[in-house]
Amino acid sequence: MGRVTDKIALITGGASGIGRATAELMAHEGATVVLSDLQDGAGEDTVAAITAAGGRAQYHHHDVTDEADWKKIIAAILAEHGRLDILVNNAGVGGNGLPVEETPLELWRATMAVNLDGVFLGVKHGVAAMKENSGAIINTSSILGVVGLPLTAAYTASKGGVRLLTKAVAIECAARGLKIRVNSVHPGFIDTPMVGGAIQRGGPERRDAILKSQPTGEMGQPSDVAEGILYLASDAAKFVTGSELVIDGGYLAR
Repeated sequence: MGRVTDKIALITGGASGIGRATAELMAHEGATVVLSDLQDGAGEDTVAAITAAGGRAQYHHHDVTDEADWKKIIAAILAEHGRLDILVNNAGVGGNGLPVEETPLELWRATMAVNLDGVFLGVKHGVAAMKENSGAIINTSSILGVVGLPLTAAYTASKGGVRLLTKAVAIECAARGLKIRVNSVHPGFIDTPMVGGAIQRGGPERRDAILKSQPTGEMGQPSDVAEGILYLASDAAKFVTGSELVIDGGYLAR
């Protein structure tokens, strides 16, 4: 315990899946966790669970595509806690399963708004909040930010954008002498509500295909990714920036 003791951490998409697992783990390791989401009930449930376990947490309703919302939540954190040490840009939406020629422009833009614009806004306002002190920013990308997959054009493009945005900002922060580390995590098939929704749409065949694609023969758990995020957020990763941490059960090693 204590890998992020007394750190102030903001985790977007913190109400479920990887975000919730990360919030719970960081609170267990000593951080004060601010989690944000659009799922207010689930967000409050996560805070209640963390508090019941002896941790410190609070929830904010937060639309990551809205810059005014970013200004509001960052201002609230700075007013209450005086600083922001860790930002996990985790909020995201999944793929649509449509052929590229059938993908509406509106759907493409909606995917980009959450998965890429939301991360850009987080990085923008996170760096502004951290630059007088120090901090760690972790952006959730995907294995599909590294390789392609049929019927995922918008999702894959958005996650690829997150991967390179992360590297660009990491190098910029270093060049400017800012003590801000910026890294990305690249989960594979993780047993989350998002992946569960894709499986439900695709039926048993979809689940079988996912499991067959896994060298380990199984999907990962949200806690597997949370441990990686915690490492990147902690002082153990003080010499790690601009990196991509793949947590995929060997998928990309094939």
